[in-house]
Amino acid sequence: MTQPNVVLICVDEWRGDCLSAAGHPAVQTPYLDDLAAGGTLFSRAYSATPTCVPARVALFTGQSQEVHGRVGYTEGVPFEQAHPVTVQGEFRKAGYQTQAIGKMHVWPERSRTGFDDVRLHDGFLHQARSSHRRQFEFFDDYIPWLRRQPGSSPTADYFDHGVNCNSVVARPWDKPEQLHPTSWIGTEATEFLYRRDPTKPFFLYLSFHRPHPPYDPPAWAFDMYMDLPPYEPVVGDWEQHYDAHRRDGAHDAFVGHLDPRVVHRARAGYYGLMTQIDHQVNRFRETLYDFGLADNTVVAFTSDHGEMMGDHHMFRKGFGYEGSANVPLIIGGDTGRAAHADRVVDEVVELRDIMPTLLDLAGIPIPPECDGRSLKPFLDGETVTDWRPYLHGEHVLLGQSLQWVTDGKIKYCWASAEGTEELFDLVADPEERHNLATSADHQDLLHTWRGRLIESLDGREEGYVQGGDLVAGCTPVSILRHTRERIAAEAS
Repeated sequence: MTQPNVVLICVDEWRGDCLSAAGHPAVQTPYLDDLAAGGTLFSRAYSATPTCVPARVALFTGQSQEVHGRVGYTEGVPFEQAHPVTVQGEFRKAGYQTQAIGKMHVWPERSRTGFDDVRLHDGFLHQARSSHRRQFEFFDDYIPWLRRQPGSSPTADYFDHGVNCNSVVARPWDKPEQLHPTSWIGTEATEFLYRRDPTKPFFLYLSFHRPHPPYDPPAWAFDMYMDLPPYEPVVGDWEQHYDAHRRDGAHDAFVGHLDPRVVHRARAGYYGLMTQIDHQVNRFRETLYDFGLADNTVVAFTSDHGEMMGDHHMFRKGFGYEGSANVPLIIGGDTGRAAHADRVVDEVVELRDIMPTLLDLAGIPIPPECDGRSLKPFLDGETVTDWRPYLHGEHVLLGQSLQWVTDGKIKYCWASAEGTEELFDLVADPEERHNLATSADHQDLLHTWRGRLIESLDGREEGYVQGGDLVAGCTPVSILRHTRERIAAEAS
């Protein structure tokens, strides 16, 4: 068999539990379920740095945050100087045609970072809109396309309906469905299949901005979920740890008590965007069949991070809790690797494992800069006995570093400002309601998992570990020193 085509579908802000194949009671994703039925679903996939920018660094580089150095959300960092080795660059060196469509979230915005070509739509990026004075041609391909469509306006914008990009406010899309950014991604993907070089295999990064806010699916998709039972938040016995950060009633709060009616509509918009994306994934896969490409194309589906969506009175992302950090990961396609289809893997995997996996499936050497591991043995049905015992994740948020370690069964969380601790049994308590760190019966377990975080942080420049213990009150950084030094060296 010739080298396979490889398609990496990345969505934005999609929780790992929001697939009907994963047992979600409300979300309908029949076409992604079909992809999972023909491949492998990883139930314990995580984003170790769960916001848009650092998560995509892990996805593109195959590196942990300790290696790539991005431990928080920071705009304006020159991507190619900071991260010269990428999955797309390795495919390109191996003779693949490399194409990106949709959200990149790199800087400068038109950096190709190893792709032959980029058709760009990052969504509402305040820095890009202000620095380019709303001249979208400099940083966006969707808006110029939208303005050329019949019946559209020379000033049309994805912000015409006024719903913010980090807001729980939800409403249906205000234009014909074919003009929605999600539909545009599907259209661009189809057009790429016509334009591609037929003499080469291709690596396609198909990156949907949604279901990230604004929660604005077409009306049919919004209406699918408006009849859900009334919203009731998942609440635990530890949320007081975040009382200082509450902004009750704020539409863009990270922590706060919101009107249940507002969150009910937010869920309808959020889930509706998922179903819309599910249909566009099916549109693209059917087009692969039309072009005779399906039998030799690997398709991977994942997200950069999740969305708390009211769990523990939290919203948005950046937290180490399941709603924010657990992401979907399906690897399938009709490439002859279906002997172990419909497999669910419960080992802890991470976004950095996707790059080595896709290179491995294509028979391309994995670069030494990668510290992620190939998931191919799991796809082939092998028993893997030396997998990582646990995963370390973190993110700078709310003026502190939110740290966590998990093996998918137990999770330990530590907040660097006040030193608050949570310990969860994810098997017995998958919604993270009960903090075992305060239980006298679980002190040995707490000591073990605290020790794993100490091991992960020992020697870090912030000084989180001193004298063998975690130390609260240290000043967090968003970019580790070795990455800042690499950028400075490239610039000099």
